[in-house]
Amino acid sequence: MLLQRLVEYSSRLDMPPELYSDTAVRYIIELGSDGAPLSPEPVDTSDPSSPRTKNGLRRPMPQVQRSSGIKPLLLADNGEYTLGLPKKDSTPDKVQARHSAYMRLLERCAAETGEPAVRAVLAFLSNDPVSHLRLPESFDPGATVTFRVDGVLPVDLPAVQSFWARVNDPEADPNRPPRIMQCLICGRERPVLERLQGKIKRVPGGQTSGTSIISANSDAFESYGLTASLVAPTCQECGERFTKAANSLLADRASRIDLGGAAFIFWTREKVDFSLWDLLTDPKPEQVRQLLGAGYSGKPLPEVDDTAFYCTALSGSGGRAVVRDWIDTTIGEVRRHLSTWFERQAIVGPAGEEAQPLGLYPLALSLVRESRDLAPPTPRAMLRAALTGAPLPMDLLFQAVRRNHAEQGVTRPRAAMIKLVLMSQQFTRKEDHMVQLEPNNHSPAYLCGRLLAVLEEVQRLAIPGANSTIVDRFFGTASSAPSSVFGRLIRGAQPHLAKLERDRPGAWRALQTRLEDIQSALPAFPRILTLEEQGLFALGYYHQRAWDRKAAREAAERRRSGHATAGEEGLAELEPDENA
Repeated sequence: MLLQRLVEYSSRLDMPPELYSDTAVRYIIELGSDGAPLSPEPVDTSDPSSPRTKNGLRRPMPQVQRSSGIKPLLLADNGEYTLGLPKKDSTPDKVQARHSAYMRLLERCAAETGEPAVRAVLAFLSNDPVSHLRLPESFDPGATVTFRVDGVLPVDLPAVQSFWARVNDPEADPNRPPRIMQCLICGRERPVLERLQGKIKRVPGGQTSGTSIISANSDAFESYGLTASLVAPTCQECGERFTKAANSLLADRASRIDLGGAAFIFWTREKVDFSLWDLLTDPKPEQVRQLLGAGYSGKPLPEVDDTAFYCTALSGSGGRAVVRDWIDTTIGEVRRHLSTWFERQAIVGPAGEEAQPLGLYPLALSLVRESRDLAPPTPRAMLRAALTGAPLPMDLLFQAVRRNHAEQGVTRPRAAMIKLVLMSQQFTRKEDHMVQLEPNNHSPAYLCGRLLAVLEEVQRLAIPGANSTIVDRFFGTASSAPSSVFGRLIRGAQPHLAKLERDRPGAWRALQTRLEDIQSALPAFPRILTLEEQGLFALGYYHQRAWDRKAAREAAERRRSGHATAGEEGLAELEPDENA
């Protein structure tokens, strides 16, 4: 199904010539019509400042898949094949064999096409070419070398392109007739390829030369006597089309997201105005509001919503591309599930500000210390949940809770991640639930989280600039075994409260009221909290801190304007901790 959809997509592309693909061409040797070099120095097209052209200018060039055997690329190969210049660790015999094969192919091309430009290249290469060139010390024999004759690249000539397709036709060799089988993709009885002729490039973890999506190289992967690419019979046309379609999607920033060692590529059956990349990587509040508005109205967009939508995840394993996931749905379903995704992740900011949408990157990275620690299954599960509405696995909640313990606190992306998992698992069904502090939420775990936040605030105001807080020391225990630590924390807070009552009575009154409100709803401290309850604890702690900061800031602003009430005077003394 994946390969069929890629072949369909290829019909929308401006396809390069048959068996041509986008290639980094570093060196261009300028020749005259007689084969004499117009300049002794090849043109170096590399631009180290650009990731796309650091290895040379990219353009369509002859390409076929070659393994360890000798197989020259017509008029666009490395310095070893083209000029007989050895690469590092190459033996003289192999270099000579490769250069000789290149010359035989070029001679055949010149004879069959009759193109003067090809003959000019042949004349140059037949007359000790290296002696006529002034190669820089930095010359890379492994880079691609091509030619330009009187301003024209021979590889662009239609006769040369036809010749290249003809010599690589699986039916061209009478000594090795192709197998006739039903093509897995188009379903027709046609000659099929023993090895696919093109490679999929830019797959994370794959070889720089490209990866194969259909390949078997040992008995464990073979079946019914079929080897190599014959395990999934593919005709030449279909093989080339799905390879070029995949390469086009992988090369386009708008259709690709890299996360967790995999490349997620996505496309639609027909071209429509819908940017999934923006919504998943850098969602803007206005975009999300429009998406949510469409979800609430329930009004479909027939010209868009009925369009088929596809997404796959690819990673490399040596020379092979591994399909990690496949999603086949419609844009309407994607829009509906994305609306739910953003609604479920909505959570107030650290200072109580309005919630802003988060992309996949900050959500995924909130679960690990650094990006290299991100396990590949994590972003795949997140993307599938965002696009299909599938529940997020509980393992993501475990990762978030574990990271809370390691960092002794809760960040906004991690709080949003916890909320996403809990709501996708239907531990809570209200879509607007848990966005901000919920005074009527009497879950013991949630109340314990709130209580820890207030006790931390008591300590912060009583001992400004303390090197270590109760959260630094007790967050992990408080969030997993509350009864073992909260009695001690409350007793330890009494001297701090007494100090505040003496020195800052307004702040003491506000904090004492919060402590009483929370503890009155908490009949007893739970002995052990489950994984789900530890998630609720984290949300309670995060919500309370955000609410405290917002309330203190608003009260301070009203006091400065002279409009604070008596009750707000105490809140105004709870100065927000800007560095928390």
